[in-house]
Amino acid sequence: MANICIHSFVSGRVQRVWFRQSTLEQAQTHGVTGWVRNLADGRVEVMLYGDEKAVRQVEAWLSKGPALANVAEVVSEQLEYEDNHDGFLITG
Repeated sequence: MANICIHSFVSGRVQRVWFRQSTLEQAQTHGVTGWVRNLADGRVEVMLYGDEKAVRQVEAWLSKGPALANVAEVVSEQLEYEDNHDGFLITG
């Protein structure tokens, strides 16, 4: 499969519920690189890079999130893949 990049915004009760840490764990489990961060408006922003199947698995997980989260919406778009990312980071 080809490598892809997905940029997502997750809204709902997604801050202060271990969403970023859980996203990092999901990404590492699936071998996906990128980053996750909290936004001032209460959403979480996620950038995923990697094998299409693995990225789509993490993207699907975003709709559920960790146990304490209550995800209302995930808005994603596919961007051009860039092959210069190592690991997965929690930023912001």
